[in-house]
Amino acid sequence: QVQLVESGGGSVQAGGSLRLSCAASGYTYSSYCMGWFRQAPGKEREGVAGIDSDGNTIYADSVKGRFTISKDNAKNTLYLQMNSLKPEDTAMYSCAADERPLSSLTYCVGAYCYIPPIFAYWGQGTQVTVSS
Repeated sequence: QVQLVESGGGSVQAGGSLRLSCAASGYTYSSYCMGWFRQAPGKEREGVAGIDSDGNTIYADSVKGRFTISKDNAKNTLYLQMNSLKPEDTAMYSCAADERPLSSLTYCVGAYCYIPPIFAYWGQGTQVTVSS
């Protein structure tokens, strides 16, 4: 049974940083691709970043250069380092996992990449609030 548990959310002022963690269990962690998603009140869930089993990454344009996704296979943990946070980053952040290749779950149009929320397994989320 796949389980994903997020932590690390909180409140921070604009320009600050947070690091989110996602502890995974119940599957062969290293072979799955993973992603971070967020959903603000009244908005659709959007993909923020994804990472495949080889460590290749993909980012939404809105966070490129500010957020970094990484994983520690030894600890079965996914991370999202968020720097230069903006009030518009305020949302519930969730991690997700899928055994399909990341390339089949994401797409890019020119310089813009999209990570649709179609991953198979999801955590409950952790709230991030950025004040101005």
